[in-house]
Amino acid sequence: MSKKLGFGGRIAKFFRQVKAELKKVNWPNKEELTKNTAVVVVTIVVLTLFIALIDLILGSILTPIIL
Repeated sequence: MSKKLGFGGRIAKFFRQVKAELKKVNWPNKEELTKNTAVVVVTIVVLTLFIALIDLILGSILTPIIL
């Protein structure tokens, strides 16, 4: 039967388990990180432009109707 841990013991066990899990992570190398970052930035720029274009179009269509 396992011994009951106090609050401090549970916290320590949690951080030991976190450390063990982080050792299992397959961290990206610099090339992968750069490529993935570029994909994210390009996606954000494209979506921002798309939303701005839709906003501009809908604004120019609906403004005369509302006013």
